[in-house]
Amino acid sequence: MESQRAVSSCPKGLINGGGDLDRTPTKVALVGVQLAAGRTALRRLLPKEPTNPQQNDTYHIGFCYDISNGTKDSITKLVSDLNSAKLETDVDVVVSPPFVYLDQVTASLTGRIEVSAQNSWIGKGGAFTGEISVEQLKDIGCKWVILGHSERRHIIGEDDQFIGKKAAYALNEGLRVIACIGELLEEREAGKTFDVCFQQLKAFAGRDRDLTLMVPSFADVVPSWDNIVIAYEPVWAIGTGKVATPQQAQEVHVAVRDWLKKNVSEEVASKTRIIYG
Repeated sequence: MESQRAVSSCPKGLINGGGDLDRTPTKVALVGVQLAAGRTALRRLLPKEPTNPQQNDTYHIGFCYDISNGTKDSITKLVSDLNSAKLETDVDVVVSPPFVYLDQVTASLTGRIEVSAQNSWIGKGGAFTGEISVEQLKDIGCKWVILGHSERRHIIGEDDQFIGKKAAYALNEGLRVIACIGELLEEREAGKTFDVCFQQLKAFAGRDRDLTLMVPSFADVVPSWDNIVIAYEPVWAIGTGKVATPQQAQEVHVAVRDWLKKNVSEEVASKTRIIYG
């Protein structure tokens, strides 16, 4: 995922869960599958060409898998399958096991596949029982962290500003961030999908800075947007059996890219990877 490996006009993508094409303006194809233990899932994991790709487009495909359950034995088997899988050279593969299995996965997984945490704390250490510091994640070899996932927002109660500060600290300390956004069903039905996603992006982009808390905003500390992946997944498509159509996902991707162009920069808008899932 290093910037020198990316093509400026065609950045690589990651994807978690379902798949979608994001061809304009950056010519990225994103293809993925739901995570499931065993070789059946691994056979489906191998990259495929999207249907009817545009002529002369170069497609960079990637995967991000969020393992939200499992046991030591099932994860050992999954890691073994991942280690033996044949992956394209321009594919980034990132797995995200629960914290208790991070060390096991990091120690046994091939270096070809990177590991992400599912959460991290807002700052360095302190008396915050049950939280996970960025320093601890780095100490065991974690290179990514997922922040802003809908369960953290709507069940745990994390708000946009809090999530933005988490992202700012993680990036400043050298972790790469998968920044999650997405709307509830009632918000989509009310025609507020873009408004919700843009509001969530504002926190990641440092546009809702609280000057009283003396915490640097996201925009102040981002060394490179190459270390950020935006993950769009509507909350109503998580664990419900419903999946957003390619058109629904694509229209949000286009809107997000346009928001980045207007609020960050044209270069960031063209290079930042946006995924569905």
